[in-house]
Amino acid sequence: MSRKPYGVRTRGLVLTLFQIGLLAGGVQLVHPAEAAGQTTDEIVAKVLAARGGLEKVKAVQTERIIGTLYFNPELYGPFLAEFKRPGKMHNEVTIQDKTVSRSFDGKDTGWVINPITGTGAPEPMSAEDLKDAVNQADFDGPLVDAKAKGNTIELTGTEKVDGRDAYVLKVTHKDGQVSFYLFDTKTFLLAKWSGADSVNGDPVTRETYFHDYREVRGLKFAFELVSNTPGADVTQRIVVEKIEVDTQVDEAHFGKPPARPAPPAAAPSAAPPNRR
Repeated sequence: MSRKPYGVRTRGLVLTLFQIGLLAGGVQLVHPAEAAGQTTDEIVAKVLAARGGLEKVKAVQTERIIGTLYFNPELYGPFLAEFKRPGKMHNEVTIQDKTVSRSFDGKDTGWVINPITGTGAPEPMSAEDLKDAVNQADFDGPLVDAKAKGNTIELTGTEKVDGRDAYVLKVTHKDGQVSFYLFDTKTFLLAKWSGADSVNGDPVTRETYFHDYREVRGLKFAFELVSNTPGADVTQRIVVEKIEVDTQVDEAHFGKPPARPAPPAAAPSAAPPNRR
């Protein structure tokens, strides 16, 4: 997958943003387990209730997320993420006046603009990017209608997240990708996500922690997310400023974007005066 500026990978950013709206329902179980007296079905039901309910979730047609992505106190920039059923997405982040964007039409076509590593012209997504885009653009998350999507869910126990107990749900996606979703045992809100990404062919674990839940039109969303790679001194923090539900989203945002104009050429230096 193509790199994002300053070591930020598109997959990590997009997953961080879009796990905000994770919901649950229609789970296909693998080796059903119990943790602290809770079955997987019971945990899923409570996760769903805590988020606002499946009926409200499936009624949502569009989402727009606006905020700021921080690499460090001196390096940060605005981001925008948009979704529309079925499976359409658009996202962009601007760092030092350069905007990297991705769009996916919900079918089989996606585009990337990366002026950091490319020309600033739209380029078709690679096969790997398209594979990721399908999962990333899943409007409701992998726990909703899991059986129909070919996902399987396994309750593997509990772990501590920020000093609190959390139920661990292992999600195996249809394509074989495995992710772990950790839900607080008291609030049943998503506390942590972890999964593997590929860097130069080598698997790399990514983690995202979710904080500052707020209600937007009857649904709970995390407004602060902190992502890292265990063992690496790299942390990204997302502060969400606004989440809009069922807002108007331009359909053109999910198609091929227009090429961005090249920066103006620097004016030629004045010739030195003739010396006598």
